[in-house]
Amino acid sequence: MSTLTLTKNQSLSLTKQDGSALTKVTLGLGWDAAKRGGFFGGGGGNIDLDASAILLTADKQVVDVVSFSQLRSKDGSIRHTGDNLTGAGDGDDEQIVVDLPNVPANVDAIVLVVTSYQGQTFNKVANVFARVVDNTDARNTETVRYNLADTGNLTGTVIAKITRAGAGWQITALGTPANGRTAKDLIPAAKAA
Repeated sequence: MSTLTLTKNQSLSLTKQDGSALTKVTLGLGWDAAKRGGFFGGGGGNIDLDASAILLTADKQVVDVVSFSQLRSKDGSIRHTGDNLTGAGDGDDEQIVVDLPNVPANVDAIVLVVTSYQGQTFNKVANVFARVVDNTDARNTETVRYNLADTGNLTGTVIAKITRAGAGWQITALGTPANGRTAKDLIPAAKAA
């Protein structure tokens, strides 16, 4: 299966080529520090972004928040693999693993947000992406990627949401600008997504 690249506000069903639903996925987030420009520079250095998942009911009530400060959902269906403080290296800088069939029935949406804990703005960040990797089998195939194009003088973004769609799930690329240093700061923006 080849990777499908989403554009802002585009949705895609999380299914395999044979039509069966994905069951276990990794939501990966990656970024780099922007290159320094000019005498005073605009980027460079370490950038501490944080990926978090906000779990919402159909009527937008918060069920749980999975982040660097709470690495596992209370029910155990969602797990954050740990905090990357620099953005250094290739590939995913942070990952959230979701066991979709075990997400509680009252959770209608899993909203993926990104925040800058140290308050660095996104104009100091480059190559921000979110992706979905199918972990249903040993191949760990990237199925969906969303490259965040909108950056600027903000400290958070509602990057995507995964919502129930019939018996399965779908992902919608959002890239909605927000401000906040933690996932809890972005709850109002996640509810509005």
